[in-house]
Amino acid sequence: MRLVQRYASVLALLALVSMAVAQKPKVTNAKWQEVSATSGLKATMDGLVEKQAGPLWIGYKIPAAAKERTMCCFDSVNEARNAGGCCAGCKMESEHGSSFSGTISNCAPPEPMPYAFIFFRAEGKQIGKLRVYSADCALDFASLPVYWLEDVKPEQSVEMLTGMAVSEPTAGTKDDASWHKDPSRQAVMAIALHDTPAADAALEKLLQPNQQVSLREEVAFWLGVERGKKGVELLRKYVKEDPSDRMREMGTFAFSQSKEPDALKDLIDMARHDQSPHVRGQAIFWLAQIGGKKEAAQITEAIENDPETEVKKKAVFALSQMHDADGVPRLIALAKTNKNPVVRKQAIFWLGQSNDPRALDFLEEILTK
Repeated sequence: MRLVQRYASVLALLALVSMAVAQKPKVTNAKWQEVSATSGLKATMDGLVEKQAGPLWIGYKIPAAAKERTMCCFDSVNEARNAGGCCAGCKMESEHGSSFSGTISNCAPPEPMPYAFIFFRAEGKQIGKLRVYSADCALDFASLPVYWLEDVKPEQSVEMLTGMAVSEPTAGTKDDASWHKDPSRQAVMAIALHDTPAADAALEKLLQPNQQVSLREEVAFWLGVERGKKGVELLRKYVKEDPSDRMREMGTFAFSQSKEPDALKDLIDMARHDQSPHVRGQAIFWLAQIGGKKEAAQITEAIENDPETEVKKKAVFALSQMHDADGVPRLIALAKTNKNPVVRKQAIFWLGQSNDPRALDFLEEILTK
């Protein structure tokens, strides 16, 4: 009996060790050092950045909702498909984040992991890059120093990232393409990935009207993608009725990205009632991207009832973009019976762009009459 108990204890210990190892990234070509952050995350980070002028990376684990997703390199998703679902991995010093050829040993367990890894690149005593990776992404650091922080509190991580998000960009201007690659913008995504209530509070702070519009747009997007019910609540509170058409337009996209049922209700409401024809048109467009009979019905209703011809035209286009088979019959019905000649013309035009046999049969019918 004692032998059995001892054996079970050893197995339990091995399982704990295995779990601890699994919660670290798969790293190659790195001068790896582990550092405790019990003195405070920001103080630890600042100390590491200040003591070395040359390039270095600093990373740690964050809690994240267990979802089926791969956060790796730009070209690694297609390679993962070719490798049977295994992410190849990233060359961290590559300018474009290119991947390298990994092996099956680089892959994470098949179930989604409730954590992710965040890395900061510093050089010249300044952080210049911020990246977040999922557990299935192997990382090649080109023989640079890598400081792995243990004992990081999620709330301290969110607080530090919030400070980065509101800082001035280190490269380019807010109108440059480089603006969205700046760590201040990447910090918003990293905050949104944290599975902690502190992330919702931080994103609400960053969504306030006194913040830069470009920052608020990024926050709105990630609220829709990552923050579930709370994200929808914040979008409804701060974005849906925002005085800025630009922000409400982003709101339509954010609502369309959420998996919460209430998000669809808000999107439909904006398609019907937003004060801006352009925003109504964008809401209709995103309804089409969601697809489904309910969405198709809402788009058709907009064609019938919206007072603006431009909105009607956008709604017709939206029907042509629907991914299921419901759009073509509705376009044919519009082309046959709608009282507005602009709508009929638009319906026929978009049917002409379709390769659907039903559209071709209808066009042949009207051309041979």
